[in-house]
Amino acid sequence: MSFGMEWTPEARAGLREALADMKGPVEALVFVEEGCEPCEATIEMMQVMKEESPKVNGKPYFDYKVFWRGKDDEAFDKYKVDRVPSVLLLDGYIRYTGIPAGEEVKGFVETVIRISENESGLDEETKEGLKKLKGCYYIENVVTPQCPYCPYAALLINMFAFEAKKQGNPCVVADTVEAYENEDIADKYNVMSVPAIAINGNVEFVGVPYEDDLLAKLFEVEPKGPCEDEVCFVRP
Repeated sequence: MSFGMEWTPEARAGLREALADMKGPVEALVFVEEGCEPCEATIEMMQVMKEESPKVNGKPYFDYKVFWRGKDDEAFDKYKVDRVPSVLLLDGYIRYTGIPAGEEVKGFVETVIRISENESGLDEETKEGLKKLKGCYYIENVVTPQCPYCPYAALLINMFAFEAKKQGNPCVVADTVEAYENEDIADKYNVMSVPAIAINGNVEFVGVPYEDDLLAKLFEVEPKGPCEDEVCFVRP
């Protein structure tokens, strides 16, 4: 399986056009290890996004930091990163476990743009509801690179995590899990079709849920613990 993206001039031009909508800086945290092919492709993707993002006074709006297993283990522990490659946004509340390649590039780029605009695009009722959640909710979105619907599921859960944090209630972690690189997680949830969305360790949706259905489900599900980073960041 090839993990790399073909960053042709046309692909770069499309990426540059999309990222032109950025309004402020966004930083990704990239967790990798030596000898890992998808890790190398992930770093390349982040570099291309940095090069094609808008710049202010020569400084790109999109930037990234790389953390190496065995060298930066303190960062791995701080953010409870258990797999490589992992890409974190929003200081760890939005995660991609496995390279966000193929169709997933769309959801990743749109997530970056919305964070930079400081606007989730969620309904006002959803924003108010996210203020009222108690405890931690870890949402895993199992995807494949070829799935055309998976980026929409990723964007939805990402914006739930973003908006909860924005509303002063950082209780939602959104983790988009690439199934081919993390077959044990897909097997754990007996995933037969993607996107498959699990909340706190149980599959609740197959396919892209409606925004209000996802919010309602969060209120039905038992929180996994108090709303603290050291609890929320741990995979169920």
